[in-house]
Amino acid sequence: MELPYSLSELQSICDDKHIIFTRHSRRRCAERGITIDDIEKTIMTGEIIETYADDKPFPSCLIIGNDDKQIYIHVVLSSDKQFIYIITAYRPNDEKWTDNYTVRKRGNE
Repeated sequence: MELPYSLSELQSICDDKHIIFTRHSRRRCAERGITIDDIEKTIMTGEIIETYADDKPFPSCLIIGNDDKQIYIHVVLSSDKQFIYIITAYRPNDEKWTDNYTVRKRGNE
């Protein structure tokens, strides 16, 4: 099953008025030094590398992109086509990812 939204649809609503952070994502981003600008840049210039069509209340996806320092960021988000809900964001590492952080290593699914 595919997502009910595309990356271009996410990009069309990607601004601070349409991005909502969960309590968890706000805390994790603060701990990891990831800003809303980093999140917006990742969405605007990144690519969807995994989809989770069965997630509730809305299907979600994992986007990879770069911050202003060209450091990779993964953003997990969902959308109802009006808002983007940030679930979490983190900097991927070599222990769990391969192929420029786009493919999970076996055992890290």
